[in-house]
Amino acid sequence: MSSQGLPFFQNGVAQVALVVENLDETVENYWRLFGIGPWHFYTYGKPLVKRMTYRGKESEYRMRIALSYLGPLRIELIEVAEGDTVYADFIREHGYGVHHFGVLVEDMETAIAEAESAGLVMTQDGAGFGRDGDGHYAYLDTEDEIGVTVELIERPKGRMPPEKIYPPESIADRERRREAEA
Repeated sequence: MSSQGLPFFQNGVAQVALVVENLDETVENYWRLFGIGPWHFYTYGKPLVKRMTYRGKESEYRMRIALSYLGPLRIELIEVAEGDTVYADFIREHGYGVHHFGVLVEDMETAIAEAESAGLVMTQDGAGFGRDGDGHYAYLDTEDEIGVTVELIERPKGRMPPEKIYPPESIADRERRREAEA
């Protein structure tokens, strides 16, 4: 590790994630108020996520997420469904709001080892959610140090198809045409 600290932010923040009370309603609001979309919906839990831990122990939890982009920045909205999670902990302590910054890593095992050698604790992770059983996310307990949790993200080579997309393409296309004509 260099004197510049951990290398995670060298390529910038790739994702900002918020924990929300009602995923569908929040997605509709982002679309209606700001035109942010389309949103891809997934349920993260078994069987999609093959391996999950929480606070160092094997765990089963489930959450609904919706993913979109604001320019190059991915926006993730998370609705807690069940189980002990860092999201439920956050809601108990702070209510709903910005939960974490996501940074991309190429080698999760190396990134976790670097974080742990710097004294950071991994609080939750999940692996195996990609089409080929790849993909891994891990949360680091960084809230006291930098005011927000950091998520390390090793993206899968290919994602599973979303459960749904909002708005449906026909609505999104009509809105874009209407804006272009105005």
